[in-house]
Amino acid sequence: MRTTFSIRRAAVVFAAVGALALTGCGGDGDGDGKKKTGDASGKGTDSASTVQLPKLDGESVSVAAVWTGPEQANFTKVLDEFEKRTGADVTFVPAQDPIINFLGTKIAGKQPPDVAMIPQVGAIRQAAAKKWAKPVGPEARAQLGQNYAQVWQDLGAVDGTQYGVYFKAANKSLIWYNAAAFDNAGASEPKTWKDFLATAETVGASGVTPVSVGGADGWTLTDWFENVYLSQAGPERYDQLARHEIPWTDPTVGEALTTLAELFGKPELIAGGAGGALQTEFPASVTQTFTGGDQPKGAMVFEGDFVAVNIAQTEAEIGTDAKVFPFPAVGADSPVVTGGDAAVALKDSKGAQALLTWLASADAAGIWAEAGGFISPNKGLDLKAYPNEVQRTMAQALIDAGDDVRFDMSDQAPQSFGGTPGAGEWKILQDFLKNPKDIAGTQKKLESEAVKAYKS
Repeated sequence: MRTTFSIRRAAVVFAAVGALALTGCGGDGDGDGKKKTGDASGKGTDSASTVQLPKLDGESVSVAAVWTGPEQANFTKVLDEFEKRTGADVTFVPAQDPIINFLGTKIAGKQPPDVAMIPQVGAIRQAAAKKWAKPVGPEARAQLGQNYAQVWQDLGAVDGTQYGVYFKAANKSLIWYNAAAFDNAGASEPKTWKDFLATAETVGASGVTPVSVGGADGWTLTDWFENVYLSQAGPERYDQLARHEIPWTDPTVGEALTTLAELFGKPELIAGGAGGALQTEFPASVTQTFTGGDQPKGAMVFEGDFVAVNIAQTEAEIGTDAKVFPFPAVGADSPVVTGGDAAVALKDSKGAQALLTWLASADAAGIWAEAGGFISPNKGLDLKAYPNEVQRTMAQALIDAGDDVRFDMSDQAPQSFGGTPGAGEWKILQDFLKNPKDIAGTQKKLESEAVKAYKS
């Protein structure tokens, strides 16, 4: 899930991001009822536990999530500490997108996981409507009230009943770049969309294709659109479009697509052209930007703070070889789009409720925070737990935004429109990447699919 917050305030905060390093480090709880946070240097220190958990010796708890690779490994550290503290036996269940379809299959087979990590607001609403989701218990609600701004609680609620516990957030308005490729081209970090396109041309003239796009994953394209739309049309229109109170045929949508076509319509600016981008999955879009030294397949890649996880799979060093700047301002302000994943119980069990309580605690958030590639909406988390100043700055901006947040538009939509591979907004924007001249046709398709999805 992907959210927006405090545009003017966050734009100032993130303006300093580019020159700072974003290096990951390991660390998890030690099973003694204490959590690991950090001192000013980012090194772990012990502090008292912030949450009480029941004894669950011999009880099995299963957790489904779409996370793979390093994200799954880091989440497993969080689950391992839960096992140590409770005595439960926790199993990670790999899920697929769209997660509602995956869960539907498990429920039909009478094998639902105890808890699912759901990355879309719309999917939480669907799970509640289908009566799959179980209300959050009093212990977890107490942690939410203590550690979360009201907006994060509201986003996990349906018709006044709390179902979701937001555990992981992300800033999704960052452009990462290959420092050597920029240096060779004599390029500098752009602040506006116009400057961004000029920078791309400068890099291209040096012999390196400027932009890597992971178009095989449709969600990356919705993020491109949403950043442009938020900055250009403004937050009020953004909210209206997210709720489908204005149609996708609205002129503001056409303007945003026209702006995006200034990049997508120049295949020489995109690694592999449109065809290559549509065959490039998100992880590869990152790794191909930071391999090949100063001659990568692409010099820049757009996406969130979690890009650091994929950069770590290359030999590039973040802060030296890989740097980052805020998404350029299309309108008056740079956009800030963030996302998140909520834990939802699918079984009425003591283990499921205990896990929700754990995930709502600062202790649990601190484990993944130390491992890197993670931002928490949990205001009870000591910012020293983050491994470096960049992540601390990102997390502080999110916490400081308080209730002034907006979720990623596609994740607010019904999943059939905003969160299904090969369908809805994902597929239409992939088609748009292939043919960015068809602005009006793209708008009509988006509106037609939105009408069907919002009615269902």
